[in-house]
Amino acid sequence: MEGGKNFVATSKGIVAVGAVIGLLAALLQKFGNPGNMGICVACFERDIAGALGLHRADLVQYFRPEIFGFVLGSFMASSLFGEFKPRGGSAPLARFMLGLCAMIGALVFLGCPWRVLLRLAGGDGNALFGLAGLIAGVFAGTLFFRAGYNLGRTTKQTYGLGLLMPLIIVGFLALRIVFPQIPGEPKSGVLFYSLKGPGAQYAPLAISLGVGLFVGIIAQRSRFCTMGAFRDLILFRHWHLLSGALALFAAAWVTNILLGQFHPGFVGEPVAHTSEFWNFSGMFVAGLAFALAGGCPGRQLFLSGEGDGDAAVFVLGMITGAAVAHNFGLASSPAGIGPHGAAGVLVTLAICIYVGFTNLRMTEN
Repeated sequence: MEGGKNFVATSKGIVAVGAVIGLLAALLQKFGNPGNMGICVACFERDIAGALGLHRADLVQYFRPEIFGFVLGSFMASSLFGEFKPRGGSAPLARFMLGLCAMIGALVFLGCPWRVLLRLAGGDGNALFGLAGLIAGVFAGTLFFRAGYNLGRTTKQTYGLGLLMPLIIVGFLALRIVFPQIPGEPKSGVLFYSLKGPGAQYAPLAISLGVGLFVGIIAQRSRFCTMGAFRDLILFRHWHLLSGALALFAAAWVTNILLGQFHPGFVGEPVAHTSEFWNFSGMFVAGLAFALAGGCPGRQLFLSGEGDGDAAVFVLGMITGAAVAHNFGLASSPAGIGPHGAAGVLVTLAICIYVGFTNLRMTEN
């Protein structure tokens, strides 16, 4: 909308959106979510994969309501403002593989772009290497853009197809309500639940879902995207999205200090490891994959809520990537990278480069 009607899309609005997300992320940590992980799309999708039994890492299994809220909030906002536009068909298999690669890279680092900022806001110095890797990965993606990279055009699809992802999420939410965790039991009906570790740390359902819905609404209206923030700065020298990302960091940092959640250091930080090279490398792969797919994991969820089937395919690729990462020893832990984490980085980097080079289109036929 023009003429100031959509405040959150303005320069001041994007700053307000980022600040609100940072504040809510820090508060979710206070309400029970893991340390420096008030909101982490990659980690939460990994937990969802575990809750579904797609992997059996018993420390990271929980049906995270925030993710459901992101999609449904975006669906509500886009429907209300006439922006629910079912579309898809732009290299779905490539997007699925990019989602898989992005998740593996993120789990080598242990976090998505949002968690990079939230870890820094909590005092985790290891995230500096992840931030450097993220920026370098996005920069590598811009080199492909300048060379003509394009996954092709999307086409208009039926309303029913656009509803598929929101309906899947409604189904997931129903499962979470029908099969709540049974105290002391690792499984409730069809869902798995962690009894210890990050998966056993969560805010109450109503708070998590409420925050997710609200963030989904304001992020859809503002087009908030952390990958896009660095891409736009590198390609166009535009600070609009980056100002929102910086506001997220600043608000989370101040809130953490006020709540006693700011603990600066490198050793013993929550759900983090101290390998500088692999923190950088994991987020380099993730950043490149996000750039080639056209959005960070949060943005992909918001797009899927407004009817973008290609974004939904990317999301499903990430959830699959979480299963692959944990089933094949690619994911890191506070003890360090997984036994096959290095191979995972090399293979996923090769896949991203392959997708990049095979989709260079200097001229339209």
